[in-house]
Amino acid sequence: MRRLAIILGLFASAGPAVGDALVVTRAMKAGTIAEIFVEQGNIRVELEIGAADLESFGNVLADAMRAEGGESLPSAPTGKGTRLFAAGWEVKADGVPLVPRVQEAEARVRVQRDEITGEPVPRKEQEAEAVVFIRLQYALQGRPKTVSLKAPGGRVSLGFVLYHGGVPVTDFRYLSGEETVDLNWDDPWYSRFRNRNLRRQFDAPLSAFLYIEPFEVRQEIVCRPKDLQQWVDLGLEGKQVIPASAHAEVKRKVAQFLTGRNPVRVDGKPAAMKLDRIHFIQRSLRRTRVVDPPEDLPLVSATLGVIFVAATEGLPREVTMKWELFGAKFPQVPAVATDEAGGMPYVLSADDDVLRWQNFLTNPTLPQMRVIALPAGASFLDLPLFNIYCITVALALAGLGIRARSRRRARRYLAASAVAVLTAIALGGPGARPVPDRDERAEILEGLLHNVYRAVDHRDDGIAYDRLELSIAGDLLRQVFLQARRSIELENQGGARVKVQAVALVEHELKAGVPDGFAAECTWNVSGSVGHWGHVHRRTNQYRAALDVEPLDGVWKITGLEILGEVRLP
Repeated sequence: MRRLAIILGLFASAGPAVGDALVVTRAMKAGTIAEIFVEQGNIRVELEIGAADLESFGNVLADAMRAEGGESLPSAPTGKGTRLFAAGWEVKADGVPLVPRVQEAEARVRVQRDEITGEPVPRKEQEAEAVVFIRLQYALQGRPKTVSLKAPGGRVSLGFVLYHGGVPVTDFRYLSGEETVDLNWDDPWYSRFRNRNLRRQFDAPLSAFLYIEPFEVRQEIVCRPKDLQQWVDLGLEGKQVIPASAHAEVKRKVAQFLTGRNPVRVDGKPAAMKLDRIHFIQRSLRRTRVVDPPEDLPLVSATLGVIFVAATEGLPREVTMKWELFGAKFPQVPAVATDEAGGMPYVLSADDDVLRWQNFLTNPTLPQMRVIALPAGASFLDLPLFNIYCITVALALAGLGIRARSRRRARRYLAASAVAVLTAIALGGPGARPVPDRDERAEILEGLLHNVYRAVDHRDDGIAYDRLELSIAGDLLRQVFLQARRSIELENQGGARVKVQAVALVEHELKAGVPDGFAAECTWNVSGSVGHWGHVHRRTNQYRAALDVEPLDGVWKITGLEILGEVRLP
């Protein structure tokens, strides 16, 4: 019965998300990487130039060599800076070319990056690749309205990302030719490349999500406190940072403001949406992280995730959400309604403000508990032959005793009858039950495990506890119930709840030790998913455990549990 938490700890951590329409370009694997940082007063550019692209960056390399006092860089061309300036790397502000100042130039090993997000990852020695690293700085006069980047001509493979005021304006993308970004100095969140293909994945200041599952409808809202300031005073006016000490108060005010707004209806009736949780979050293409413990956050990029839930009976026929929050900077709000078939994106606007989900699932999964009843009780004909003989003799002796004319003879017959009955009981009376065969045990075990995971589909503790009692007995019941509640919530994702979709018994081996039932060492797989913050994560874990199973209250129940191992399957 130790380590009960593991049995339902299916998603101890969240990993790569599936279900989102991510644009993955692998631009972070390009031969040359450029990271551009647009700040007040200057633009900083960091280049990792691959060997194949060195000649195309001749203008930059020539400047770098002059800055280094004439010292040559590996494979760097000489004397070509002037000729290649027009065709090489170039940065413009409001259309005017800027002259860089070389801050650093050296040969170094290429930074290894995550293939989805482009974030640095630990480098493997066999993947080490020499590049020329150059850091350039361009002085800015005032606040230019635009910045343009011009990639060298030829066959240069250049991946880049640009930040304005610390906010990524684009995810890692390829740069070819010249591209222009319109800068919003008052709120860099709204800086945008004119080429829509270069916009980042999560650039909406507000977004909404509906999750429709059996027994539950969930409404999730992702928003920036900076944008909500136009409707509610969050105490952030004039600030650049949300300090960790202010998190609780900001969340309280936002939750209070959003409660009752953007109303949800289930099958035509208003849904009683209750606040489930609210967290500051940080989103990337690979994962969404809950900011816990609190930390100081830049106001321009600070983001909140707010979740409301409502219990339902089974799976609804229709769910709608009427969106109320539009602004001059966000006349459109992206939304997604998600069921077990996947997400259905929609764009909300003031003229089209209802997100509607209808149940078009042809064969929806409706989780049901299984009653693992005992087989019919043993009958007289099921008894061993010698037991039948003893009972027959006992009945005959009792009859003789009743008909006997003398009391002494009657007592002898009845005493002999009693001995025969006791002998039959000692050898296994009418209540004896044989151990189920292998196929029967497999069906019992899989059904009981299925019920353990299905019991917590309901948020109502009373319903969940009653369901779990169908399969768990004694002191084990309370322990499993409490652990089940805790273990289906992802702590590092703010309490997002796992929905188990399938439980499959892989194998089991009969063990000794349970007189009236059976003990078995089992291996089973559990598959499930969790949807939150617009992501859907899927997992399959395999568990091995020793289970004691006994007949109680006319059904089979788990009376003992010890987890022996677990592993996540690919």
